[in-house]
This record gives sequence, C-alpha cells and structure tokens, in this order.
Amino acid sequence: MLENTLSDGNSHIHRLDPKIRILAACFLSIATALCDNLIIALGYLIIALGVTGLARLPIKALGKRLSPLFWFLLMIWIFLPLTFEGNIVFEYGWLQVSSQGILLSAKITLKSIAILLMFSSLVATMPIASLGSGLHQLKVPDKLVFLMLMTYRYIAVIQGEYTRLLRAAKFRGFKPGTNLHSYKTYAYLAGMLFVRASLRAKRVYQAMRCRGFQEKFHTLDFYPANGLNYPFLWAMILLAAGLVLIELTWI
Repeated sequence: MLENTLSDGNSHIHRLDPKIRILAACFLSIATALCDNLIIALGYLIIALGVTGLARLPIKALGKRLSPLFWFLLMIWIFLPLTFEGNIVFEYGWLQVSSQGILLSAKITLKSIAILLMFSSLVATMPIASLGSGLHQLKVPDKLVFLMLMTYRYIAVIQGEYTRLLRAAKFRGFKPGTNLHSYKTYAYLAGMLFVRASLRAKRVYQAMRCRGFQEKFHTLDFYPANGLNYPFLWAMILLAAGLVLIELTWI
C-alpha cells in the first residue's frame, strides 16, 4: 500500500468534508495556473501557505513531497533565463540572461509551489477512500472512481509481482544490458506482468461479486456536519475570484 502520512492529522482541514476540499483545491489550482502576474502569483502562494498552516502538515513529510518539484524548478532556473528571448540583464561570453526569462521562471516557481501546497493541504490530507467518496458525491463517473481506487490498492501488488519476475530471471542467469537479449527479456517480463495482472483482476472482481458488490461506492469514514464546510469553500472561491478580478483590472 502506498504511504499517505499527511492524512494522519486532527486539524480544521482534516475535519472538512472531502467534496468541499476537492472543490476548493480545484478552484484555487485552476485560478493559480491561469495567473500571469508575478504579484498575483505571490498572492496565491500566500493563500496556499495559509491553508497549509491550517492543515498543520508535518514539515518533514511536506518537504519530502516538495523535493522533486525543487529539482524541476532548478532546471527551469538554469535553462529558461538563458534561452528565453528578451532584454539582456547579464552577459558573460556567450551566456546571456534575459529579464523575461527570469520573470517567467519566477512565475512558474511561485505557481508550482502554490498548487502543490494546495493539493497537499486539501486533497492529500484525506485517505484514499475518503477521496473516492468525495469524487462520488461530486458525480464523477463511478468507473473512474473505481479505477482510481483499484489502481491505488493494487499498484504495490503489481510492483511486487514485477520484482518476483525479475528476481526469477536473474536466478536463471539474466544480466541486464544494452543488447537485444535484454530488450526481449524485458518485453517478456512486461507481457507476463500484464497477463498476471489480468488474471488477478478477474479473481478480485469475482471475489467482490461473491461478497455482494453491486457497483456502489461505500466508505467507513464519517464526516459529521461541520459549520466550517461551506464558509471555507466560499472563502476560497472569493479569494480566488478576487485575485482574478485584480489581475484583469491591472491588464
């Protein structure tokens, strides 16, 4: 099973209804992604930091989620200012840094961190079953919800199956390399993995049918009536709409 340490909490965000958190994350992230002003992007980052503070996320777990993004942003800052055309603010030999490239890198940085913090605070703080229940309440097609849940549940099983197949191949003398034999072996492994995954899917479906599965999603997670649900949602929507209007008036 995949690790989800952010869902173990007791903050105001953790007690909100899943569908409220999903809607708030979608509204905020869409508005952030469409932003094209550096100051407004900073405003979205401040909102994201505020929501993160309300969620009381562990710093270590949050940093672990942000670390891959930081490597991506590092590549952005290395290449984009050097390749984006515009006013040159620094030049050394053939290296030319443009102000437009720096501005674009800053926008991407602020928006990327803000969106990841929003989803980490609002969506990653609920168990996968609660996420599925929230999507079901929002009328997302049942098949998509079941596909997400089953993928989450069995991706570790499929990884374990691949590990066993690869270990069996190595016991028989297989040594990976850049040759035709290695490529054919990996192709056989992939084929066997798909075959075993298909057989396991049939067995799981039959077991679910035997236990009375009627293609309806149920969850044991209970979220009692909370007076903060809709005020929080409207606050997030109004903040996002306000920043959008400010950006439009500036343009």
